[in-house]
Amino acid sequence: MLTQTWRKSSRSGPNGACVEVRLAGSGVEIRDSKLEASPILSAGQADWRALLHTEGR
Repeated sequence: MLTQTWRKSSRSGPNGACVEVRLAGSGVEIRDSKLEASPILSAGQADWRALLHTEGR
């Protein structure tokens, strides 16, 4: 479950290629976990659900 605290992906591996997500208003924010000052991507609820639905295809 997402909260307003950054959460690292459960699929993160030892190679450092990881993302973090958190709730933000009515959507989700996504950032690079190893660069906390990196740009943040924002996605609305519908876009976030679509992304999760297509994962692994």
